[in-house]
Amino acid sequence: MMSEPETAPSLVPSPAPGAALPSLVGLDREKLGAALDAIGVRGSDRRMRVNQLWHWIYLRGATDFSEMTNVSKHLRAHLAEAYTLARPEIVMEQVSQDGTRKWLLRFPADHPGERPHDIETVYIPESDRGTLCVSSQVGCTLNCSFCHTGTQRLVRNLTAAEIVAQVMVARDRLGDYPGRDRAVGPGLPTEGDRLVTNIVFMGMGEPLYAYDSVKEAIETLSDGDGLGLGRRRITVSTSGVVPEIERLGSEVGPMLAISLHAVRDDLRDVLVPINKKYPIKELMEACRTYPAASNAKRITFEYVMLKGVNDSPADARALVKLLEGVPAKINLIPFNPWPGTQYECSDWETIERFSDIVFRAGYASPVRTPRGRDILAACGQLKSESEKLSARERLALRAMMAQAE
Repeated sequence: MMSEPETAPSLVPSPAPGAALPSLVGLDREKLGAALDAIGVRGSDRRMRVNQLWHWIYLRGATDFSEMTNVSKHLRAHLAEAYTLARPEIVMEQVSQDGTRKWLLRFPADHPGERPHDIETVYIPESDRGTLCVSSQVGCTLNCSFCHTGTQRLVRNLTAAEIVAQVMVARDRLGDYPGRDRAVGPGLPTEGDRLVTNIVFMGMGEPLYAYDSVKEAIETLSDGDGLGLGRRRITVSTSGVVPEIERLGSEVGPMLAISLHAVRDDLRDVLVPINKKYPIKELMEACRTYPAASNAKRITFEYVMLKGVNDSPADARALVKLLEGVPAKINLIPFNPWPGTQYECSDWETIERFSDIVFRAGYASPVRTPRGRDILAACGQLKSESEKLSARERLALRAMMAQAE
């Protein structure tokens, strides 16, 4: 198996002299307990205090210990001396014309003198839901040829706390906590009492190469006493790290999405190079035996539509045959352009013909409406602004956006 990058150090240990205090935001119950233990809160009292912190951080969205009115002033003072409730720094916030929001978030450097780490998180609102696309790594190692994120080098895995903190930032900015003023703007959900209703691990990185962090993060996100996002509302998307798929289903049980994009090994080797290690036959067997799959929890197969590459009627029929025996739905994704790409999006008539073949075979095959293209927030476009676009790239992007419209 491909070696995994190191995960950043835990946030619980005391910081080095002169460094910022560690934040409790994103920690699970065990780590919150360890943080309390470090300041002398032990014994039977600790479990109650963990529950109090959990309530204020994840249910109420507290940003300062002074807000924790049922915690003693003495303990609040001790907490404030040792820790913070800081979120990642928001370097940039962009709001698309369609209401999609993208945040460039910055995490501190792992060691003094090193550069901080930037990642991107995207919020996609619809009338009946709000989906947050979170990152699991700084950069990516897969080098998928159609994906902008894949052109950014891999630095490291995110910690579970850093994954959860992305959700906290989004809810902060949207006012998605009890008693907060909710955000206003185009496209925001008009139904329900929450703005962030779904989480997808489809941002920067390959989630199954950050498995331990993703597993721990999902435990925190799905806890009913806190953020309370049910596992049917959490989707992990993988490009095909076959050995980890069964483990994900049996140990965690979220919804599964597969970045497929091709029905032949020779083409998928080019589009999704991890296919050379785990070819389509092995990937499909892992899907057929995925422990969490059922007719009620179908596996989503993502298929980007590339003009003249993978969009023929023969490709559609081969896709249908490939998915036999798998409880599946298919997301057809119009290719989202980015500066320097060699690919073009399939014509709309071609996409409709492809979708019709799949639909007539009995599979749901919605065409994903491109969202956030104008702010490079659409599928396959994420690449942290720490790698700045050149003036030529910006001009090329504007031209492609105008052509797409």
